[in-house]
Amino acid sequence: LLGLVGPSLTVDSACSSSLVAVHLACQSLGRGECDLALAGGVNAILAPEVGVNFSKAGMLSPDGRCKTFDAAADGYGRGEGAGVVVLAWLEDALAKGLPVLALVRGSAVNQDGRTTGLTAPSGPSQEDVLRLALAAAGVRPDEVDYVEAHGTGTSLGDPIEAGALGEVFRDRAGGRPLLVGSVKTNVGHLEGASGIAGLLKVVLSLRHGAIPAHLHFRDPSPHIPWTKLPLEVPTSIVPWPPGERRRIAGVSAFGFSGT
Repeated sequence: LLGLVGPSLTVDSACSSSLVAVHLACQSLGRGECDLALAGGVNAILAPEVGVNFSKAGMLSPDGRCKTFDAAADGYGRGEGAGVVVLAWLEDALAKGLPVLALVRGSAVNQDGRTTGLTAPSGPSQEDVLRLALAAAGVRPDEVDYVEAHGTGTSLGDPIEAGALGEVFRDRAGGRPLLVGSVKTNVGHLEGASGIAGLLKVVLSLRHGAIPAHLHFRDPSPHIPWTKLPLEVPTSIVPWPPGERRRIAGVSAFGFSGT
């Protein structure tokens, strides 16, 4: 319909698919395969089989809500949605007068390797991909204000992700905590489109100068050593206006493909 040319592909790495698509689109721009790219993801629940299987596997929350990082975390609630970003080199966007909502400074992709099962992520691999992304972006850990976590709301995955974030972002100037949240508490887990949902949340947070509240967080998970980690979960709107410091955030998406 749009008459587009250049690379056109579908990515399936389970729940990390849409962020991997953004990563690959940025690489295509970097290699000169295109000068503008559309990247995103869509999740529509069209048949019962996946829900039945995930329920049998104990992955879904009985109340359909993602209670990420909370003691009551008991699985995730499935959600539907779609999101797309338009990507271009900054200088090209400025030259064409296009609105610039955010900058992608760097990205990284890796894989869990051997774990005990599909639903058991690897903490060391998560630490590695965070460090790779920081290096690609040329950003120090203490420059990051906020991380939009994968944060599905499971009693196993949440502590592993919090531990990886705590390890990578341990050294922070002035003891300033790293804010962490998950859009899945707002709209459910969009599975293949969950990464782009998190990215759009960060873009909107930059645009409005505020980080929204992370929902369903009443009793912090006892499986996460909060007093030893430099993490804070915002339970109300946190102002994030432009100022002297660059406003920098990270976005994570982990798939049970391991990617």
